[in-house]
Amino acid sequence: MGKLAVYKYFSFMLLVITMLLAIFTIFGLFGGHANPAKSTALAMLVYVLPFLIIGNVVTALIWLIRRRWHWMAIPVVTILCSIPYIGTIYQLGWFGSEQTSRNGIKIASYNVAAFGRETTGFKAQDILAEMRKQSVDVLCMQEYLDDSGEKRNSDSYKDYFPYMAVGKSDMVIYSRYPIDNHNVIRFGGNTNNSAMWADIDVFGKPIRIFNAHLETTGYNRTLHKAAKMQLEGQNIENNALLRSIYGTYMRGMVARAHQADTLAAAISDSDISVIVCGDFNDVPYSYVYKTVLGDLVDGFKECGKGFMYTMSGKKQVRIDYIFHDESLKGETYYRKDLAYSDHYPVFMKVSF
Repeated sequence: MGKLAVYKYFSFMLLVITMLLAIFTIFGLFGGHANPAKSTALAMLVYVLPFLIIGNVVTALIWLIRRRWHWMAIPVVTILCSIPYIGTIYQLGWFGSEQTSRNGIKIASYNVAAFGRETTGFKAQDILAEMRKQSVDVLCMQEYLDDSGEKRNSDSYKDYFPYMAVGKSDMVIYSRYPIDNHNVIRFGGNTNNSAMWADIDVFGKPIRIFNAHLETTGYNRTLHKAAKMQLEGQNIENNALLRSIYGTYMRGMVARAHQADTLAAAISDSDISVIVCGDFNDVPYSYVYKTVLGDLVDGFKECGKGFMYTMSGKKQVRIDYIFHDESLKGETYYRKDLAYSDHYPVFMKVSF
């Protein structure tokens, strides 16, 4: 009798966990439609979607082993509903092709982390060599730094990229095609982040290239500040640190949401074909991702392959993107594991 009671209790708790995982996952899939400034809890669920989906897979396997097909249907249906989200971080690439047409351009987006602020220019030169190797036509850089000791990086880049548009602070677009016009998109408020666009002329076809760098999470900055205070002998309570991290993270979310609205409005105002690149500092399916994407096409979902993440080290998340409108067609999309920054560059070939 005791074993039967334990068995029933275990089954009941497993069913409760199954239901909760399914509910939170479904809400998380709609979290990208919730502005963090208005619905914090729903917007936050997007960030734990990978763990929720893994939880659904585990419960589905348990119900499969126990042959409870009717309960197994709950996580299976939830996983099927999550396929569009899974496609933003993993693609089988069955229908991909290594062959590309000549009628198009190769574009790259790279947060170079100010080249490590080194004064020799070696990192900038190595990155330029990689862009040559990849036959990049347009390069969008975030956290760009032109000064390199007594030299300017732009002086060495102009041999391969003869055209250049500079945005606010750390933004630049290099191009092998003429740049007809460019402008800065200011986000307002007390932020160093911004976006920009440049109109390039590709053999008579105008394309507007957007380059964006949205607000950081501030997570690392808060941890570094706390570590410094502890080294100075100041005692920090764990709950105070958690409140500080949460508050900083939430401020970053709200700021990015506003910046995404501003960027999306600028994209919709374009009357020519657009390509959007940048470091959004946010994950797929978030409010920022959904807002900027709008009616555009996510290049990775269109022609990517494998598991896509753009942060180096342990933070294997995707926060750097290339989107384009439906007048263009993606042919290849990939990243290169370069060690010059805490980001990896992403590359995409688009045809007309």
